[in-house]
Amino acid sequence: MTLSPLNARRFALFKANRRGWWSLWIFLVLFVFSLGAELIANDKPLVVKYDGEWFFPIFKRYPETTFGGEFPLQANYKNPYIQELIAAKQGWMLWPLIPFSHDSVNYDLAVPAPAPPSFSNWLGTDDQARDVLAQVIYGFRLSVTFALVLTLFSSILGVLAGAVQGFYGGWVDLMGQRFLEIWSGLPVLYLVIIITSFIQPDFWILLGIMLLFSWMTLVDVVRAEFLRGRNLEYVRAARALGMPNTGIMFRHILPNAMVSTLTFLPFILTTAIGTLTALDFLGFGLPPGAPSLGELVAQGKNNLQAPWLAITAFAVLALMLSLLVFIGEAARDAFDPRK
Repeated sequence: MTLSPLNARRFALFKANRRGWWSLWIFLVLFVFSLGAELIANDKPLVVKYDGEWFFPIFKRYPETTFGGEFPLQANYKNPYIQELIAAKQGWMLWPLIPFSHDSVNYDLAVPAPAPPSFSNWLGTDDQARDVLAQVIYGFRLSVTFALVLTLFSSILGVLAGAVQGFYGGWVDLMGQRFLEIWSGLPVLYLVIIITSFIQPDFWILLGIMLLFSWMTLVDVVRAEFLRGRNLEYVRAARALGMPNTGIMFRHILPNAMVSTLTFLPFILTTAIGTLTALDFLGFGLPPGAPSLGELVAQGKNNLQAPWLAITAFAVLALMLSLLVFIGEAARDAFDPRK
């Protein structure tokens, strides 16, 4: 696909910002890496060969009777009994690089949990003997996925609200602005905590609760672009030709309004990740057992004698948010009309 001269210029400006350009690549590599978390960190082998047959435990649960065991329960591949049964049939197992999932407990620690970094647990364990590196990989994926979905839905709602206010103006704009002033003045974090204290949220429930407040970020930006664009000559010409308002809004004005909107998306992502981390840290976020960077931060606070927990949590969050901020700064410069 060939870029227009204007978009090619914007891409060149974005690429010229080396910090933002490399931050984008590093963030994408880390996110793609985390998408395959089950292939990297898992307490089940990737492949099992037993009695001439192939099994893939990360995709399907097999009872131990499949490998000659006695009970129709899910096979525990770290159990020496199961390992002996597989080896007896000239079988073998291929384990992932990190043989722990985010909720796996290491029962073979040489010291009480939280255990310091070692050959088996590269970043140590938390106070429940769970591998920290596995939690980081799964937590990174969950945090970024949550933030991306929240940013997508909140951007759609914010763009629609701003477009309606800016295009129609008058009483629509006046009433919309008064509502935004009241709604944005509410203490969001406290309200979310109150709501989640009554409802045990899962991924989608928490997403819906945060969506109630996060959609306002883009309203003012889109509204200002529509207020400016609705009086331009090509918009007046479209009205004179009888084009419906929806067509004028989304075909003629919205593409120009999206230019300034796109520069805000990385910063909305950082806000979403920070809010989710804060809620998980306070215990009002995702349910217990979910891979959470906020829980890792809480582990670091509660276990000051284990500095690797706090250092890991701080380093991962600082890296993630810094990369997004650098990407946002590069996008802002690339779409700056003065350049």
